Amino acid sequence: MELSVGQPAPTFQARSDDGRSIDLEAYGGQWVVLYFYPRASTPGCSVEAQRFEQSLGEFERCNAQVIGVSTDTEARQAQFREKCGLSFPLLPDSDKSIAKQYSVLGGVSGLLGLSQRQTFLIDPQGNLAYIWRKVNPVSHAIEVLARLQLLQMKTEDTVG
Repeated sequence: MELSVGQPAPTFQARSDDGRSIDLEAYGGQWVVLYFYPRASTPGCSVEAQRFEQSLGEFERCNAQVIGVSTDTEARQAQFREKCGLSFPLLPDSDKSIAKQYSVLGGVSGLLGLSQRQTFLIDPQGNLAYIWRKVNPVSHAIEVLARLQLLQMKTEDTVG
């Protein structure tokens, strides 16, 4: 079943490649950028991750946590973190449990056991605020940041 904007984000608990315990519900009160990528250390995935890392300060100023997920193993994720100089959590989802919850295993990627490149923006209340089903790894981090800032302005307008 495909997820849609406005519904609660599927919750999960996982351990990141560097040993951090990640519980999606613990991020209540802040935005979460949950992005799925097919394969650690491939060119597109590396560029996308590095762009998120370069924009991390802006995401933090927007009260947003970036979390990357792929069906890679913990060891492969750790190598990817090291190679790309990443500081945000990477979740190894080799059992595909998170990918299944977010319905990102379709198409050719799914046949290969990889997640599709998709991103979910989760609002501070834990609901899906925006979903990117097609992603350009080069420009994606900037697109997500722009959408996040726009949604925050809209929220402030309705609250203020």
